[in-house]
Amino acid sequence: MQTANSGLYKPPVRFGLGGVPLGNEFAVITEKDAYATLDAAWSAGVRYYDTSPWYGLGLCERRFGNFLHTKDRSDYVLSSKVGKLLKASRQNKAKEYFPFTPSPNNLVFDYTADGVRRSIEDSLQRLGVDALDIVFVHDLSPDNPYLPTPWEEQFEIARKGAFPALTRMREEGIIKGWGLGVNRPEPIMKLLDVADPDVCLLASQYSLIDHKNALRQVFPAARAQGVSFVVGSSLNAGFISGSPRYNYGKENYQIPQPIIEKREKLREAAGRHGVDLRTAALQFSATPDVASALVVGAASEQQIVADYSSMQVKIPAEFWAELKERALIEQDAPVPG
Repeated sequence: MQTANSGLYKPPVRFGLGGVPLGNEFAVITEKDAYATLDAAWSAGVRYYDTSPWYGLGLCERRFGNFLHTKDRSDYVLSSKVGKLLKASRQNKAKEYFPFTPSPNNLVFDYTADGVRRSIEDSLQRLGVDALDIVFVHDLSPDNPYLPTPWEEQFEIARKGAFPALTRMREEGIIKGWGLGVNRPEPIMKLLDVADPDVCLLASQYSLIDHKNALRQVFPAARAQGVSFVVGSSLNAGFISGSPRYNYGKENYQIPQPIIEKREKLREAAGRHGVDLRTAALQFSATPDVASALVVGAASEQQIVADYSSMQVKIPAEFWAELKERALIEQDAPVPG
């Protein structure tokens, strides 16, 4: 394991718009509504945008790029993902992955050095911009059901290919930073042993509902190496704010009873203190010292404006004290001051 490197890139913007909903993952978002959401985000002051070839198999990148290519590139931070190449075909299987996407693309996993370079070039073309700030190696994780071979084998391909290629790109100034973008802790722990990432996208792992493992295992390991996190899915794919799903995947509507009960207890506590639970959840996920930014997905202009505004609200200390007293959050979990 390497020692902390103070020269690692951290996004200079603390709040970002995540692209999953605008890739039509959960429902059809019209072009008009997608651009209204992006316009509202920009007008509110959002200056970090996180996308991926995976979100709607190219749909999200096209939408983000259509909006952002008219802005000054130095005015915002942009991250996308590598590991999945898209190939247009009349016989495409896009709807098997995303029933609501109009994408013409098939998916090819490729974690090699050449695959990473190709993926970045393709993303820049879809986005219509000349550079990415951060590149996340995407879904190289045990929860990815689509990988062609077990995730450890794909990780080994990335260790020899994607990881050193991204380090070289960082050294050459092509990108500013790189890391993994995953929903599980195992790949991040493995990455810290074998490579020199700057920042990882930690999704579904640090929320009011579930944060113990990140707090005890992942954060200390990253802290020791100066690696920070962009925290994603702090609402567990909208679950905390009332959506009938928990995290991602085809079975995400099957929500374990203890998870539902915990949300009820959190809602009760929030009600007692006059706190908006969604606001509390967003602020909680953004508070750790290793959290350099929070990205939040939004499907409408109302959602992104509400989420951005939530970061400015003062939450009474008594609320957090009650959550700790009732063991609804870990005793040593940092809370907003």
